[in-house]
Amino acid sequence: MILRGYATPARGHPACAGGTALGLLAGIPVGACAAAPARYERLPGAPPTFVANGTEAGWVLGEHRPLGVEHRPGRAGRATQTAFVDDLHARVAAIAERGPEPARREAGPNGVREAGHRDPGGNEIGFGGAPR
Repeated sequence: MILRGYATPARGHPACAGGTALGLLAGIPVGACAAAPARYERLPGAPPTFVANGTEAGWVLGEHRPLGVEHRPGRAGRATQTAFVDDLHARVAAIAERGPEPARREAGPNGVREAGHRDPGGNEIGFGGAPR
């Protein structure tokens, strides 16, 4: 995948096989490299946590919740990412104060809620929350 950082589950977690932790690598390919970090800063409300090189930047949204963007025009617009957060309402309200409103809001039959933000290239970054 794209993001070079990874989240590792705790030892004893079912994702660990034989004591070895398995990591999650995730990322979002974008077409407009120069504009991507500034656009994505509005979601976490901070500059990138790291800039790996001139084409890749990433944020840590919370424990085990990395978000990364990389200039890959041939793959841009095809990503869908969802990070589950403790307080979905507060997260969406804070993002809205910085400008972007969710492109969609949903509640599943089990009560799980989600708000999805889309970038101009078609990628979607969503935030989900447990039933109230």
